Amino acid sequence: MCGIVGILARNARVAPDLLDRATQSLAHRGPDDSGTVIVRESEPQPLEVGLGSRRLAILDLSPLGHQPMSDPETGNWIVHNGEIYNFREIRATLESDGVQFRSHSDTEVLLKAYDRWGEGCLEKLRGMFAFAIWDAKRHRLFVARDPMGIKPLYYCTSGSCFLFASELRTLLGTGLVPRRLDHAGLVSYLTFGSVYDPITLVEGVSALRPGHYLVWEKGGVREVMYWDMVSHGEGSRGLARGQQAPDRRQLEDEIHAILDESVRMQMVSDVPVGVFLSGGIDSSSVVGLLARSGIRPDTFSIVFREADYSEGEFSRLVARQFATNHQEILVSQNDALEAIPGALQAMDQPTIDGLNTYLVSRQTRAAGIKVALSGLGGDELFAGYSSFRTVPAMERFSRRWQHVPRFARRSLAGVFSWFASDTDQNRKLAALARANDALHPYFLSRAVFTGAQCERLLASSEQRAIERASAPLQDSLERARHLDPTNRVSYLEARCYMLNTLLRDSDVMSMAHGLEVRVPLIDHSLAQKLLALPGDWKLSADKPKPLLVSALGDALPSEVVHRPKRGFALPFEHWMRDQLRAGLDETLHRTALGPLSAVLNSQAVSQVWEDFQRGATSWSRPWSLYVLQRWCELHQVTA
Repeated sequence: MCGIVGILARNARVAPDLLDRATQSLAHRGPDDSGTVIVRESEPQPLEVGLGSRRLAILDLSPLGHQPMSDPETGNWIVHNGEIYNFREIRATLESDGVQFRSHSDTEVLLKAYDRWGEGCLEKLRGMFAFAIWDAKRHRLFVARDPMGIKPLYYCTSGSCFLFASELRTLLGTGLVPRRLDHAGLVSYLTFGSVYDPITLVEGVSALRPGHYLVWEKGGVREVMYWDMVSHGEGSRGLARGQQAPDRRQLEDEIHAILDESVRMQMVSDVPVGVFLSGGIDSSSVVGLLARSGIRPDTFSIVFREADYSEGEFSRLVARQFATNHQEILVSQNDALEAIPGALQAMDQPTIDGLNTYLVSRQTRAAGIKVALSGLGGDELFAGYSSFRTVPAMERFSRRWQHVPRFARRSLAGVFSWFASDTDQNRKLAALARANDALHPYFLSRAVFTGAQCERLLASSEQRAIERASAPLQDSLERARHLDPTNRVSYLEARCYMLNTLLRDSDVMSMAHGLEVRVPLIDHSLAQKLLALPGDWKLSADKPKPLLVSALGDALPSEVVHRPKRGFALPFEHWMRDQLRAGLDETLHRTALGPLSAVLNSQAVSQVWEDFQRGATSWSRPWSLYVLQRWCELHQVTA
């Protein structure tokens, strides 16, 4: 696990001190080692390639795992962030062909695999990664990101330079990237509380999309998709008339086998591995699957002093069930409140979420753990959210509603808006009824601000920005359109909310403390298999996430399986009316004069804050505006 950066300069020099500064800006991601190299090419044209790495040593703790790493036989160089869980199997294959290795690291395996198979090496990898290889023979840069988007990678072109890094802030810190707000990124953030790939909040900077690789050659950049959940999975469409139903037992056994394999595989490490144990189904399943394989991991739970926010009873129950070495990390609400400034500093892009992950990661790293497994992804792939029932219902309503004459739709929607209580949910329903919001029901269900609300917040018409912001949504929707309703929601949850909020927050908030978080429930082979199953297999009237629960038989305590669904809750609603009120009030009033003054309607911002204080809107709306303003101030990004 590392932080990586690269600067390619055509007909120019890479300043060593600039490369050093960029690399050191990632020190939190890799506190164990640091390295840089500048490769100079004279043919076919003058070129300098600067590569930097900060290392968190997990595999091969010796100096032989140092990065940037070179291959003396080819002259190739690599910087790599992440873990290749099946690197030993790939290494064995290469060794059988006569390839020799100097280290025991997965990074060297990547370097040799690329030399042997080129872009085809990506088809053999199971892991989370973002890496870059300078191909000395072909004079090109090869950059790739893992299939599910667990590890981030940002890139941009600035004059004669091409830059990439694990964090957007590193690119800003080079001084080569103007600190200008991307208006499409702003629209995306206002809509969802995070910016959706490949757009970012900074103009000119893009995120390399999951399952894509990028090639820089002779100053040109091309991006290629090598994997997608839909194109590689069969993608369940439901049964055609007369088609024989698949063998459910056999397919479920295959899913359970891949699930077992993924969890065991992600224990590969040369340092101890812990497991985040919340006491919910997802993290409890990870612990249970390890126990079934004879592994009794160290488990860690955050418990609040205040009983209303503590889930300690459930995590203790699971720890006893599977005989883990369990540790509770006691946290008060004041501890959580005091973590907010640090969490804001850690955000690589603004997000309305992430404080919980920041807090859990900080406390776990302080307890001496360097690697932790998480149950993230269980809700998206095993149909745990309420969206798996509400979004298909919204889709059916929308289709039927289209048959109502347009004038009648407007009238009925107006009547609904007049008589329905003024709540966020009813505003979304009214937008759906009016059909004046371009968002598909799934995106509407995830929206922080609806399209009409965004228009009020924006100081001027941003039609071009709205079109750019909607393009990734339409692409995801088009890929999922042929799937059955449950699998469509699963694909959209994984490619949108999980990717751009949960995984991004998990990465930056854990790496802020030098902690590696692994997510075995979203192994891409598992995701591919799950998406090919009929959607109705994933829903049950008598138990949540039946495919995941059944993988453990009766091993999970019934109290855990049937407990009310609840995430790691923090009392934002209360804080924003009490301890955080003055800070939010001051910050939101600064939008009239600060870096966002040219793009945000300060009166509309004030109205959102007033609506919250009188109980007419949720805490997420003013909080999202507060975080946006603070992030732009911290990083001097202006419109």
